[in-house]
Amino acid sequence: MRPRRPVAVDSSAVTDPTSPPGPTEPIRLRLDLAYDGTDFHGWARQKPAGGVELRTVQGSLEDALSKILRFPAKLTVAGRTDAGVHATGQVAHLDVPAAALGTRSIGDDPSTLVRRLAKLLPPDVRIHRCTRAPEGFDARFSALRRHYVYRVTTHARGALPIRARDTAHWPRNVDVAAMQDAAEVLTGLNDFAAFCRARAGATTVRDLQAFTWRDISTPEEPQLYLAEVTADAFCWSMVRSLVGACLAVGEGRRPAGFTGGLLAERSRSPLVPVAPANGLTLVAVDYPDDGELAERAEQTRGVRVLEGEEHRARGKGCPEGNPHFEGPGAEAQHTAARPAGEAAGDS
Repeated sequence: MRPRRPVAVDSSAVTDPTSPPGPTEPIRLRLDLAYDGTDFHGWARQKPAGGVELRTVQGSLEDALSKILRFPAKLTVAGRTDAGVHATGQVAHLDVPAAALGTRSIGDDPSTLVRRLAKLLPPDVRIHRCTRAPEGFDARFSALRRHYVYRVTTHARGALPIRARDTAHWPRNVDVAAMQDAAEVLTGLNDFAAFCRARAGATTVRDLQAFTWRDISTPEEPQLYLAEVTADAFCWSMVRSLVGACLAVGEGRRPAGFTGGLLAERSRSPLVPVAPANGLTLVAVDYPDDGELAERAEQTRGVRVLEGEEHRARGKGCPEGNPHFEGPGAEAQHTAARPAGEAAGDS
């Protein structure tokens, strides 16, 4: 018997996900997954020049998928989490040739990949579900919002040992009511440049839809606090910077109006501490109804700026649907090419 040859797919053959796949066109799969980010260098694959590839969530998953499907798997993710950040509700998609799913072991049933991946993946990564994605679905650009939680303790002992990997330790006592006040003023459509690490060609305007703090202490875990943060997308290090700014107010190191004043900044503020990565977990990603997925993806690819600051979007390819880009030069910008990867959902 001849050995089976790997199934190859030409990336140029990957068609518009808004069109139903034909008999020879790639099929888009949706993966819902979780991971403990402690021992990973973040989500995205990384290989330093001349060095060995670092251990990442994307690398571990793509390597396992490539072995099973016998073609070079490439994942697109909803939120590219930083090193040490966890996820219980991460979402990714993958385009695969139909032949890769038609093997005897898979039988055109993507759900069988859950069991097979469990055997190949390390114990700190697990797939909840693997399904055929509906038309127009894009794990990154179709997302309506991302939900994060942040667990932090201020107890002198530190985190409970069995929660030490997902609970940060802050060395000073905090006032949770003051942190809640500091969080509330940040909600809404704002420019969060002060809380974001700069990334060329990217906007820092985000719709922070919810940001709350509460005391969740128990006798076993005293002085334990939980932040819940929801936005349409997040800039690089934005969530941990939002948390860090509130903690600085809570401990009294910064005044009550500190966070609100940062919204006037248009560059990263050196006054904002970045909270430790291990307290942060991506818990859910929301998507619109199936019939609205493609439209949402098109909207998300645009670049947003605040009204009156349209000049900040020049050269960033704002689409016609951008309500905050109607100033001088808008017509030229409406026809400009969009940069790849504008909305990221980073942590």
